[in-house]
Formats: sequence, C-alpha cells, structure tokens
Amino acid sequence: MAMWVFGYGSLIWKAGFHFDERVVGFIKGYRRVFHQGSTDHRGTPKFPGRTVTLEPAEGEVCHLEVREKQYDKKAYLDLFTDPMATTAAVSGVMVYIASANKQLNSNFLGPASLEDIAKQIIQAEGPSGPNRDYLFQLEKALLELGCEDKHVIDLANTVRRILSEEDSASK
Repeated sequence: MAMWVFGYGSLIWKAGFHFDERVVGFIKGYRRVFHQGSTDHRGTPKFPGRTVTLEPAEGEVCHLEVREKQYDKKAYLDLFTDPMATTAAVSGVMVYIASANKQLNSNFLGPASLEDIAKQIIQAEGPSGPNRDYLFQLEKALLELGCEDKHVIDLANTVRRILSEEDSASK
C-alpha cells in the first residue's frame, strides 16, 4: 500500500523517515503560515518557537515536498505537479494541520504581525536548534524547489533586518 505525505515545512529538507519516492508538487486552496507553536523542537514550553501550518486560502497554491505530534488534524488532499492542472497527480496525500482550536491544540499561537512573529522566531530556541534556522532552511528549500512563498520570504527578510539592526546597535 502506498502512502503519500505532504511536507510543507521541515519535512521538505529533513524527512526523518525512509521514503521510496519524492515528488515536488502543490496543494490548492491552502497557504503556509507561521501560526503553530513549537515547544518540542524550535522552542520550549516557557518560550515557544513558531513553525508553519496550513490554513485555507482561496486561490492559493502551496508547494510541498511521526514527528508532527503537535498538529491535531490530519487531512487527505490532492497533490498537483502543475499549478494549472485540474486533475491531481496523486489523490489522498496525508497532510498534518494545526487547528486553531485551543482545546485540541494547546500550542496554536495564531496570527500576529510580521514584526512580532519575527521577534519571537529570533528569540526562540529548542532541542532542534534556533527557530531562525528553521525559517532560513525552509526559505532556502522552497527557493531551491522554485517556490517563492511570500509569507516565508517576507518573514525571513524581517528577521534578517532585525538581526542586522541589533548587530549594528551592539557595535
């Protein structure tokens, strides 16, 4: 039996499990957002980091590529290899999504300004390393796939700007 998993965050560059085939594709009607708290990998319970989840977004196309235990919902969606295609290349691809329901998902942080998310990412660090590394690795992996995710790029540039300003102020 074949099982397809849609990776839209760190699974793009660090699967963490054996796979037989990797297909670069898209899901339609969702966008990647830094709304999920990470208290086990990129932050701590006292100071959670931020990782991506998906939220419904009409007209959006999200690129993709065990440890998603903090995501409380599982969905099976269609994967497309061409954003203009109307027929899925693979149907029933498993996707983990963090819901906004705080009773089911105590780590959901929700939306915030780009500046506030950037500041939280700069400060957060967990067992898997600094939260900013997650952001920069995600940006790099997406660009290598030919995906220019505006939210990820804008957030990474904001983090770089703040770090540069902090560096200049400390000199």
